[in-house]
Amino acid sequence: MLQRKKQRISRTGTEISDLFDGLPDDLVISIISKLASSASSPPDFINILLTCKRLNRLAVHPLVLSKVSFKVFAVKAQNWCDSVHRFLKQCVNAGNVEASYTLGMIRFYCLQNRGSGASLMAKAAIKSHAPSLYSLAVIQFNGSGGSKNDKDLRAGVALCARAAFLGHVDALRELGHCLQDGYGVRQHRAEGRRLLVQANARELASSLNALVKRKPPQQHHRRLNYQHYSLKTYPGCPLLSDFGCNVPAPEVHPVNVFLKEWFESGVGELAPGLRLCSHKGCGRPETRAHEFRRCSVCGTVNYCSRGCQALDWKLRHKVECRPIERWLEEGGGVGEMEEVV
Repeated sequence: MLQRKKQRISRTGTEISDLFDGLPDDLVISIISKLASSASSPPDFINILLTCKRLNRLAVHPLVLSKVSFKVFAVKAQNWCDSVHRFLKQCVNAGNVEASYTLGMIRFYCLQNRGSGASLMAKAAIKSHAPSLYSLAVIQFNGSGGSKNDKDLRAGVALCARAAFLGHVDALRELGHCLQDGYGVRQHRAEGRRLLVQANARELASSLNALVKRKPPQQHHRRLNYQHYSLKTYPGCPLLSDFGCNVPAPEVHPVNVFLKEWFESGVGELAPGLRLCSHKGCGRPETRAHEFRRCSVCGTVNYCSRGCQALDWKLRHKVECRPIERWLEEGGGVGEMEEVV
């Protein structure tokens, strides 16, 4: 009886194996591509690789790697190694724009390979990847990787405009501030203000959508109860002053989290006198002394862009900023600094 049962189980397992092995590679690759594009974390993709030899082989097919979600690249800075670097390069070679952007940011800011990093971001920007366009705009505004004379404000504005056209909220906010201040473009305060309100509106809409998804299914109603989204329910939410609504901070891209962890955890070291952008969702470091703008009131915080300054003001700096007469560098002298009013 026991022997007969073992034979039945063995026969069933063999039939299932034969069915899977009989599937054409094109169909399996198409299925894996769908799974890779919807993966929400690195383990989701790693589990596919560990399933069996066939899936391990087909999961690194160029068509699959070109579809891998940006959330798969959310590796911790402490876990950075040659195999991770090699996997990102494979995805880049397969045409994955998110991999180009992620590896470009890591090479430019963490590994200090400026030329290669900028080239990878430009490769993604050519394919209308909005975060890459915005990152290149920040590099142009600051002259990152070079001297102060390497700034190209017009190029920064042009890149921001393209990213804003593609729906990038930070680029839209940055472009609004540039128009308001006449920074790299002819001053147009009314148009700048309109773009800032538009950026806040998009941020508000995306935040409310995220809050609706967080609510338990039994709390969903046909009409949305906006009183549910209060500061008590979601502590630490920034205030969008244009609308008077408490909404959570926008989702941070994994590569910005990586940059912040890289320097704050001690994996990478900043040269003396260099600082990180004070906006907690950015992580960009200075590439030369006094590269970033500093708050003209307190002088204790610095930002890589006007967009980061505006976001950090709403998140925390609004309640922390205190005016002082002047701020000194560590050596005791006053350095040449750019201010953000």
